[in-house]
Amino acid sequence: MAEVQVTAPMHGTVESVEAKEGQAVAAGGPLVVLEAMKMQHVVEAPTAGIVRRLPVAPGDTVAEGDPVAYLEPAAVEEQAPAAEDGRPDGTAEEEIREDLAEVIRRHEIGLDAARPQAVARRRATGRRTARENIADLCDPGTFTEYGALVIAAQRRRRPVEELIERTPADGLVAGIGEINGRQAVVMSYDYMVLAGTQGAMNHLKKDRMFELAARRRLPVVLFAEGGGGRPGDTDTPTVSGLDTMAFHLFARLSGQVPLVGIAAGRCFAGNAALLGCCDVVIATADANIGMGGPAMIEGGGLGSYTPEQIGPISVQVPNGVVDLPVADEAEAVAVARRYLSYFQGPAPQWDAPDQRRLRSLIPQDRRRVYDVRAVIETLADTGSVLELRKGFGAGIITALVRIEGRPYGLIANNPAHLGGAIDRDAADKAARFLQLCDAHGLPVVSLCDTPGFMVGPDAEQTATVRHFSRLFVTGAHLRVPICMVILRKAYGLGAQAMAGGSLRVPLATVAWPTGELGGMGLEGAVRLGFRRELEAIADPAERQATFDALVAAAYEQGKALNAATVFEIDDVIDPADTRRWITTALRDVPLESARRAFIDTW
Repeated sequence: MAEVQVTAPMHGTVESVEAKEGQAVAAGGPLVVLEAMKMQHVVEAPTAGIVRRLPVAPGDTVAEGDPVAYLEPAAVEEQAPAAEDGRPDGTAEEEIREDLAEVIRRHEIGLDAARPQAVARRRATGRRTARENIADLCDPGTFTEYGALVIAAQRRRRPVEELIERTPADGLVAGIGEINGRQAVVMSYDYMVLAGTQGAMNHLKKDRMFELAARRRLPVVLFAEGGGGRPGDTDTPTVSGLDTMAFHLFARLSGQVPLVGIAAGRCFAGNAALLGCCDVVIATADANIGMGGPAMIEGGGLGSYTPEQIGPISVQVPNGVVDLPVADEAEAVAVARRYLSYFQGPAPQWDAPDQRRLRSLIPQDRRRVYDVRAVIETLADTGSVLELRKGFGAGIITALVRIEGRPYGLIANNPAHLGGAIDRDAADKAARFLQLCDAHGLPVVSLCDTPGFMVGPDAEQTATVRHFSRLFVTGAHLRVPICMVILRKAYGLGAQAMAGGSLRVPLATVAWPTGELGGMGLEGAVRLGFRRELEAIADPAERQATFDALVAAAYEQGKALNAATVFEIDDVIDPADTRRWITTALRDVPLESARRAFIDTW
């Protein structure tokens, strides 16, 4: 049988000759190793046989096609091919090479199990670890971590092995996981690493994750516990650190993707700045949130305070910073999952209360207060109401709801506070909530029962002219549709603001039988319009009787049934039929492609 010539597959240098003349080699057995461009290339036997000639030696230069060996084909007993380290390939899957073992070890160093002392200290505070929170938030097995091997930029002051052990992930656990079956960027400062401070390397990690969120349009959930900037990093040529991009990149995500911030424990300075950029802030009962911690405050000559004195929940809930106060981290995670679900499409299954209850929730006495939250809970799918900023701006309720499984934003006047009048805080709260709905494509249900905007010298001291107008400007730029339901009072500019600027703006404007409409409150209108006539009546009892009669006449004029006759509203409906009107008006409405630029932080 003729010899088989084996040629060089490329130009290169013979690094070694693996076979010997007269040696039997199996098909695929190594003959010669060539070096080209700093890489080794094994020239293998194309067939089993006996090596008859080896015309090359180590150090020889060969061109592509030059002969490097001659084989005489022959039957050779097959042997298991060797792995690179000399072991049979059959064991490669079971055995861990040294390089892989080192990678595994380095990843394990950052896990909670490898840091029992740090975890014990964390347990003593009553809080969970960063990785425990992320594991609870993400669907099981879906979290993929980015930057797990990063360490603090302190090589000039601490040994690398110490940094590997003591500063895993540079104190920021970040990655992509699934929440309710949909992907999201999830990030958590690790308070067990340098008190959750913002270091040079974890700033770079934030930049990377925020850019990924923007490119992939992924929601972001940020656990923001920590003390802000870290002064101890030494490995970067920086003076002020003010050129970091994280705050800019995160702020640019506003209005583009849902941003959820969670604060537990101490959240100060840069951590608080990121938290404040979020669409919604969830905070535990033991959270302290402030733009400066104790050291910064004292350094500014502003006094000495403990962390617990700075921005406690008792302050940050009524002032509107916190949207959703919760008991602990477990509840915070559950609420975050629930919040994101409203921006992840319809629920496949739903149940609703008996809608006939709506007929009796508003008293026939038009001056008698009622619980509008009971109306909302009955109107929405069972268990689907998530109220935001409940402790702030009590005059308006803002909530995420579902009706027939579909998510909506809902605003409602609260007659239990100032008779439903819209004050400064309520206007700000509603305007900002409308921006949230608009940015993320949630249609809006507006339940109107207001005598109008709050007026008077005291009100004007709160800059109401500017704050109230936010509702008109925001309403005029909504791309999402509105459905307005007039529960009782719809008076003046306040009612128009609840409708997006006019009763013609909503895709449906309907009223319940208790509805009443007017340019201003009936009593005030009568007092202004009939001042001379009333002042001319000397007898107080007669004057009051005349006043009551004029108000009654005005009420008849302004009843929703009368307004419907001139088509100021689309219909007066049976309250039990409200859900059908909402779903008919708001279902599958096409939205403008242009998105809102951002959501006001306030």
